[in-house]
Amino acid sequence: MTDRTAASPETNSVASDDQTVDLDLSSDVLDLSSFQLHDLDSIELPPSLTELDLTANRLTSLDPRIANLSNLKKLSLRQNLIEDAAVEPLSSWHALSDIEELVFRDNKLTKIPDVSIFKSLLIFDVSFNEITALHGLSKVSNTLKELYVSKNEVLKIEEIDHFHELQILELGSNRLRVIENLETLNNLQELWLGRNRIKVVNLCGLKCIKKISLQSNRLTSMKGFEECVALEELYLSHNGISKMEGLSTLVNLRVLDVSSNKLTSVDDIKNLTQLEDLWLNDNQIESLDAIADAVAGSKDKLVTIYLENNPCLSLKAENRRWCRTGSEGLACSRLLGGGHGANNESLNHI
Repeated sequence: MTDRTAASPETNSVASDDQTVDLDLSSDVLDLSSFQLHDLDSIELPPSLTELDLTANRLTSLDPRIANLSNLKKLSLRQNLIEDAAVEPLSSWHALSDIEELVFRDNKLTKIPDVSIFKSLLIFDVSFNEITALHGLSKVSNTLKELYVSKNEVLKIEEIDHFHELQILELGSNRLRVIENLETLNNLQELWLGRNRIKVVNLCGLKCIKKISLQSNRLTSMKGFEECVALEELYLSHNGISKMEGLSTLVNLRVLDVSSNKLTSVDDIKNLTQLEDLWLNDNQIESLDAIADAVAGSKDKLVTIYLENNPCLSLKAENRRWCRTGSEGLACSRLLGGGHGANNESLNHI
């Protein structure tokens, strides 16, 4: 009888739980994710590898053989047990200098690793660790396009001024109080700063930016976005904003989320003719007529308005006749009086 667990010359057998899986050694991509491996001692690492995925294992150190994978472009160690000392050898692994994507997400790092030898780095992810400062980012290559440092303990935005090619910056779920040092990020397109302690918007004239998230901060004003003229998506839910303002120049805006704030009216959006989704739920808005007037300029594009948990929906029971319950809230699409995806009932019937 043939032993089905025996590996052929071009396969590598890896045991996971009670199963044995054969890996194709002829491929340039090796996916070892979710094998709960404590080490790579039983794994052959072909020198031709361009991608090595070690996500969701129990690794506490880096196998020294990885240092010889001179063709490697992507290395993921996401969701392991890697501590600072374990990544120190990286700084001398010069054969890996062409790596483009390096992922240490969800480990036990307390500081930014020294990755200065990676001169072509495009994506660097150290989210979900225990990092307290961005010290060390100044050594990261200026080729970087995506930087992820969310869910850490970072207090200050710093050492990022040389990232002229950066397109995505994710610093959500930290302890930031101030938006700063973004002036040189001329190519930034996405900025994610949700779940911090930010009180004031200071975006330093980021005219190319398309997506901004400042959800769950301490904002009381919407001023500060006026120069972000390319902005397409703006997320400001769960703050303390009492007035909609500073939006009239954002003519490319498609998604606006100001839910869970302290708004009593809908203002300053008449110029937003590209608006498709407007989230207003969980505020203190009283007038449906005022909403209809505010969105008149975008009725050809606007698909859905979310108004759940506002006084305007509880004033009269008959108001509910033009609303439908959606999967994410009360979607009052008939407010639009036509337009893409809307019911064609006239605004005069509100």
